[in-house]
Amino acid sequence: MLKSTLPIFLSAEWRKLIMINYEVDPEILTPYLPKGTELDLFEGKCLVSLVGFMFLETRILGIKFPFHINFEEFNLRFYVRYLENNEWKRGTVFISEIVPKFMISIVANTLYREQYKRYPMKHEISNTTDLLNVSYSFKIKNNWNSVAAIATAKPIAFEIGSLEEFITEHYWGYNRWNENTTLEYGVEHPQWLTYPLKSVEINCRFEDIYPAEFVPFLNQKYHSALLAEGSSIVVRKGKILVNS
Repeated sequence: MLKSTLPIFLSAEWRKLIMINYEVDPEILTPYLPKGTELDLFEGKCLVSLVGFMFLETRILGIKFPFHINFEEFNLRFYVRYLENNEWKRGTVFISEIVPKFMISIVANTLYREQYKRYPMKHEISNTTDLLNVSYSFKIKNNWNSVAAIATAKPIAFEIGSLEEFITEHYWGYNRWNENTTLEYGVEHPQWLTYPLKSVEINCRFEDIYPAEFVPFLNQKYHSALLAEGSSIVVRKGKILVNS
């Protein structure tokens, strides 16, 4: 796996990630592709993922900022790849990211050209000997939207070549900087364990959240879902890729 050699910008833990995947028409993602990247498909399918998770022990440039250490995030992302020195770098592009913290959205949008918005959020995580319950909620237009999962309480390793590997092991982020340049940043974490799912519940008014072209696909039955334990992560400083 190629790694960035740039300094660490952010360190944190990403934990209890609900990841719900939908098959979409690749054409709706074309306007969002950063220059120089192309769609990365899983078994010929173009997937987008709804992802809810916990940001914990967050540090920006090594500093913990009060009231911005532990919080929820909910995002919609898709998968791309970028060819460098005859080797593919697999990454993600974000359509939308929701957090409850104002400073996080300002910093990420300014420095990384991310798509963060701030809304009220909450979560619930509980477990018994046998089951793990996880849910994430956010409030838009006076409506609470949520995703929830119930899984067996013991996580397991995924198989090489599996959907779980594809969804969790894209170690680069790509954003449009402008029409001809792309921002690239590295994301590093160990391989994640996943919890065998028993059920998933989605209660979202997608028309209030995402561009209209995504809504029909998100309102259909999802392609797949997983619940990952997560780990400590680092996000490296970004660099500009100039593409002719």
